[in-house]
Amino acid sequence: MAHIDYYFSTISPYAYLAGGRLEEIAARHGAAITYKPLDIMALFARTGGTSPRDRHPSRQEYRAQDLVRQARMLDLEFNLAPAHWPTNMAPSSYAVIAAQNAGGGDVGALARALMRACWVEERDIAQDDVIRACLAGAGFDPSLADSGLLAGAETYGRNLEEAVAAGAFGSPFYVTDDDARFWGQDRLDYLDRHLSGTL
Repeated sequence: MAHIDYYFSTISPYAYLAGGRLEEIAARHGAAITYKPLDIMALFARTGGTSPRDRHPSRQEYRAQDLVRQARMLDLEFNLAPAHWPTNMAPSSYAVIAAQNAGGGDVGALARALMRACWVEERDIAQDDVIRACLAGAGFDPSLADSGLLAGAETYGRNLEEAVAAGAFGSPFYVTDDDARFWGQDRLDYLDRHLSGTL
């Protein structure tokens, strides 16, 4: 069975714009996904990136235009300046990790719900009530928001180290079991073709 390591940040607008396409691709090819939420700011620092707020104004302006364009192209709701961004991404990441460990729900739906809460619904995904609602909506026990904290923190740190070792430097970033790497939601078609053996 093919396998995809999915490195992402729960506050990444580009991961939000990926929607459910990764899961659709994985299902089409019988591939498994391991969700690896991480601290994107730490990843930038480790791999030569720059926080959006510290980038040159030309880069910031282009990012603002292009995010809106991409959302329109994908027919997705999107708020360029959400009320709670940036926010502490650790609690929501711990919830994804705990849910993946627990099983019984839809981890992809959980990740999408958290990102939608940030980029569409003006909710703070660092807050316990928001995380619990997203867990419940994806079929998980909301109490995972509490019980998975210690293991979540350990895995969260490990995900960063694994991302650096795997050559990831942004979010979303997809790595297959044959070490093919794809950065950005606009490379999902490439991932699809790679898994089909045509790229």
